[in-house]
Amino acid sequence: MDKAVKDSAAPRVSPEITLPPPAGILKWLEPGALDKVMPRTLMARVSLTIVVPLILVQLISTYVFYDNHWSAMSQRMAADLAGDVASVQSFLQDFHSPEQRAWLAASAKHTMDLDVSMTDGAALTTDRKLIDEAADAANDTEKALWVALQRPFTIDRLRFRTDRLVAIEIQMQEGVLQILVPRNRIFPNSTYVFVIWMVGSSMLLFGVATAYLRGQVRAVRRLAQAAESFGKGREVPDFPAEGAFEVRQAARAFNIMRDRIQRQIAQRTDMLAGVSHDLRTPLTRMKLQLAMMSGSDAEDIAALKEDLGEMERMLEAYLAFARGDGTEEAALTDPDELLESIVGRFRREGANITLNTTGLPPQAMMKPVAFERCLSNLIGNAVRYAKNVAVSASRAGGLMNIHIDDDGPGISADKREEAFRAFHRLEPSRNPKTGGIGLGLTIARDIVRGLGGEIMLDESPLGGLRASLRIPL
Repeated sequence: MDKAVKDSAAPRVSPEITLPPPAGILKWLEPGALDKVMPRTLMARVSLTIVVPLILVQLISTYVFYDNHWSAMSQRMAADLAGDVASVQSFLQDFHSPEQRAWLAASAKHTMDLDVSMTDGAALTTDRKLIDEAADAANDTEKALWVALQRPFTIDRLRFRTDRLVAIEIQMQEGVLQILVPRNRIFPNSTYVFVIWMVGSSMLLFGVATAYLRGQVRAVRRLAQAAESFGKGREVPDFPAEGAFEVRQAARAFNIMRDRIQRQIAQRTDMLAGVSHDLRTPLTRMKLQLAMMSGSDAEDIAALKEDLGEMERMLEAYLAFARGDGTEEAALTDPDELLESIVGRFRREGANITLNTTGLPPQAMMKPVAFERCLSNLIGNAVRYAKNVAVSASRAGGLMNIHIDDDGPGISADKREEAFRAFHRLEPSRNPKTGGIGLGLTIARDIVRGLGGEIMLDESPLGGLRASLRIPL
């Protein structure tokens, strides 16, 4: 019983409830969400990091200036002007003769920089805004003038646009007193100086930062271009390490990576050359021995020759797959002429092929031997399984698009990616007796990717398979 009372008397602690952030905040917290609104280039993004804080600082400075300095200066200048105008008004009430008024006008012009004139018997027109109480005063000047004058008056700013003057008219008993006030008696000149200084310093700072950033971004852009050229299989000289420390570090890492890859390609090429020589020598001796054999075993000899020929073709395919296109240098090549040569060779072998090229450049940097091997594999596959083949090539921006269509049995969508696997053959519907060893598409994709492009398989308008190549020019 005591334990129950004790438990009931103990304070209850409610579990902490964590509310999820609003959906709008969650949207901006997602990875890559800011990339959708940020500029695309590094130069624009870095410039933005400079411009945004600069604008914020200028806005804060402007707010502080106008909230403190501008307000204080305006009130002080308005009070000084109101005092001078009130003094002129007070003197005119005591001096009525023309000589006295002329002396007063000359004195006001000399000491106060005010043009004073009096129109006897006149009255303020009703079409102007008459300020006859403090509640009607809209700014510091009008409020100060009402406190000092206690008379109806008007302020005409139309002459400010042409003569840089402001006309103040005051209703007197004798008539209307007009006082022309220069702009520097109402508006402080430091405003323009402050604005010019802010804009000038901002432009100078932004110009210096842009010039400096352009040099840093140029090094990153050159590194990206070198990496892209190397990825396309082109010869890339030593990339100079320049710019910031991180850029120099990336340049040195790129040079080391390039040398390592080139060294591995050279070692693989030398090894394959030795393997090719070592394997072809015994195959050649076996073919000679079979050629010298005769007798009743002619049928067996023919079978052995066929096996040796198959082994030689397999060896050539293996070596072509392992060798790739690393030993060939890119050179300026005519794409139209190269396509005509490849298609013409298949036509001479009896294949029914059509070729259509549109807008190809007269010269393009590519590896002609590797490119020919790639297209030969693709067109050879199409000719092997179809009766009609169509080859089309066109240019779209900086890319060359090539489509190889056939009217054969095609490949189902779920097995098109498997067709690129090395030593992988599809279902028997692709003619297993002439299907090769499963390296044609693999070699073609390696060559295309070595050129910086991509190859895809899709359904052809002819009803069979379409092989689409996209190669940068």
